[in-house]
Amino acid sequence: MHSILILGGGKSSTYLIDYLADSCQNKDRKLILADLDEKAALEKLKNRPNTFAKSLDVSDPEKRRSLIQESDLVISMLPAFMHPTIAKDCLDLGKHFFSASYVSEDLKKMASKISEKGLFFLNECGLDPGIDHMSAMKIIDEAKSKGHQITSFKSYCGGLLAPESEDNPWKYKFTWNPRNVVLAGQGTSRYVEKGDLKFIPYHNLYRRLESIHFKGLGDFDGYANRDSLSYRKVYGLENIPTLLRGTLRRAGYCKAWNVFVQLGMTDDSFEVNFPENSTLRDFINAFLPYDPQLSVEEKLGELIQDLDFPTFEKLQWLGFFSDRKLPKTSGSPAALLQAILEIDWALGKEDRDMIVMQHLFELETDQGKEVLTSSLVCFGEDSTYTAMAKTVGLPLAIAVDLFLDGKIKLSGLHLPILPEIYLPILEELGKRGIIFQEKSEFQP
Repeated sequence: MHSILILGGGKSSTYLIDYLADSCQNKDRKLILADLDEKAALEKLKNRPNTFAKSLDVSDPEKRRSLIQESDLVISMLPAFMHPTIAKDCLDLGKHFFSASYVSEDLKKMASKISEKGLFFLNECGLDPGIDHMSAMKIIDEAKSKGHQITSFKSYCGGLLAPESEDNPWKYKFTWNPRNVVLAGQGTSRYVEKGDLKFIPYHNLYRRLESIHFKGLGDFDGYANRDSLSYRKVYGLENIPTLLRGTLRRAGYCKAWNVFVQLGMTDDSFEVNFPENSTLRDFINAFLPYDPQLSVEEKLGELIQDLDFPTFEKLQWLGFFSDRKLPKTSGSPAALLQAILEIDWALGKEDRDMIVMQHLFELETDQGKEVLTSSLVCFGEDSTYTAMAKTVGLPLAIAVDLFLDGKIKLSGLHLPILPEIYLPILEELGKRGIIFQEKSEFQP
């Protein structure tokens, strides 16, 4: 009997848990779901046969390693910074390891030992990274097999709201880790455009946008991810003139978010302490010049030169020009901003989220230049069974299922970029409604 251990039963684990728990009913498997909240873990397992909930504080190495020792395969759904610790435990104890997160430098250092032990470690097998890699590699490998040359590849993804749930001016609510949203894009973004290296420092990131259109949904703002350059090697496109990976938000979001960036309200590097009864107006005013003759609104208008009404409306809706009480008065500016947004951007019980992803390829073919657009739109069911949970959890669950069934016969440290990994996963995702729509145009 194969024993599967899932570490972490948070929001993005719902579909993963269901898929693998269901598989325990007709395959020789057992599933252990370990979480800080054992009761919540038990509820998610729904009393299915051969499934067990365990309470686990992952900072307890003895209990953590004991649970890993009992298992054949470990899936880490913990925060990304914990993955190297779990991966090291798996390496030491001879267990296979799966995660949806980016492969870290710490994991790369383990690569030779993972291979030596004949273990299979699969990372970046969620949504972004994950489905983006798999769907892109399918197109790339098919193009190469036809002798076509890929000259440009841009890929964008966003976790957003279904149109009927866009009931605030930002058209956004949290469907993913709020801290990651607040800190998104910090550092310098790097990509290549028509052979030229391009760098976008954080203070310019939300100004350098590309408009991305989805049929039936309208326009979105696309901004560059931190590192696109390393994916030239990952995708086998070392000499491609243009490669960019980016994030999508609704049109207008980035311009408003840029106000927080320019003021310094997304800074996580220092602590602030406001008096007990401070307001949101006090919070934003702390980042504006001192001028007793001007109101907060006037000072903001002078500092942010392109402040327009839609942007002002978004800030006003959050309460930054009111006497609304600051929900958290101590912490970094980013932490205080997060506390405000977690109230206003909370996903309502009946809200539905939406995943949008689009690949934009340009290829040189025998028929001339081909512009290929591949688009994915996926809607959630409710605030529990979200599109985010579906697209993060299902690829990982399917990969585990295939591996335990002996249909993926690999060892070593991997991303889902090989046909023997991505083809069966994409096929199974297609059966569950996660399907890309492709459009091709030729320019002779």
